[in-house]
Amino acid sequence: MTNTHIFYNVKDLDLMQTFECGQCFRWNMEDDGSYTGIALEYPANMKLVEGMLVIEGYGNREFWEEYMDLDSDYEEMQKAICKGECCVLPEAVKAGSGIRILRQDLWETVVDFIISQNNNIPRIKGCIEKLSELHGEYAGEFRGRKWYAVPTPEKLASLTVEDLAPVRLGYRDKYLIETARRWLEMSPEERLNVGCFTGVGPKVESCIKLFGMHDLESFPIDVWVKRLMNRFYGFDEKDKAGMDDFAKEHFGEYAGLAQQYLFYYIRCLDMNKEKK
Repeated sequence: MTNTHIFYNVKDLDLMQTFECGQCFRWNMEDDGSYTGIALEYPANMKLVEGMLVIEGYGNREFWEEYMDLDSDYEEMQKAICKGECCVLPEAVKAGSGIRILRQDLWETVVDFIISQNNNIPRIKGCIEKLSELHGEYAGEFRGRKWYAVPTPEKLASLTVEDLAPVRLGYRDKYLIETARRWLEMSPEERLNVGCFTGVGPKVESCIKLFGMHDLESFPIDVWVKRLMNRFYGFDEKDKAGMDDFAKEHFGEYAGLAQQYLFYYIRCLDMNKEKK
């Protein structure tokens, strides 16, 4: 049975900025500007109406309040990030002030970001949907379609490379199976060391920490971040260690949030250039 949850006076939230910034892959915009997707086994539709966040679908109020990180004060975090900052960050925060870091399930995030390696977003989304349809648990019908959760570690651990062939994951299929088997052997505390999983390099590890563990100090460095750190802060694009140190010193406990603002800002700048 579906429910409707209304959250009043929601500030610093833009659904497009939040769902299209690369932190999640199962939400898509509808013609009316709302977003429909699924988190864990709960499909839902979200829309913003005059400061109200309206969520219709499965899952209780507490789940969605936590998932959308509605208890965090983003205005205060933005002030902390911009304090003493005279470069581009204040402008980036202003441009992407509606970004929130979702509180996503750790296992689901591990699967998503192993699939994300050397992949573009449309293909990542397609692979995750296909994987879920073939091997995930049925989550119900919503808005005229059937929904499936991301496969559990137990399910993935039982599969073979041949089972995953229809998903067309390439070399990532082995990574998912090996990671699922390792996950089942570990304690919840050991699983937090996500860098030990097959296929999880430094960039994917930092993404999982930021988006699956809500570690706001984590500062993922991909091609876009290397580009922006070069353009805005003068770093050589190969100087990842220098970028890491700079983020810790200047952005501190909210380095990951700063990264999201900067990531969104440079993509907007470059897309606007392409349109001209």
